[in-house]
Amino acid sequence: MSEIRIERDPPRERLEALGVEGWPIWTCAPSTFPWTYDAEETCYLLEGEVVVTPDGGEPVTIRAGDLVTFPKGLSCTWEVRRAVRKHYRFGE
Repeated sequence: MSEIRIERDPPRERLEALGVEGWPIWTCAPSTFPWTYDAEETCYLLEGEVVVTPDGGEPVTIRAGDLVTFPKGLSCTWEVRRAVRKHYRFGE
């Protein structure tokens, strides 16, 4: 299984090419919960901070301004430290 991929502060052109502003928005208050991805997800954090810990892996910190891709099949724990607001897209 591939790793979580993070692009810190991607250029606006990259976000526009992906059509990020047209993706749905998801929000979450500070909380901790398990999650398994049944499809690849790409998301762009508009606000907040999350520590994602893959089962059996090292924690990864994701912050506002990060473009993140989670691989299909990843099981992890989300620890939302600061309320999250993100654009997201499942699949390719």
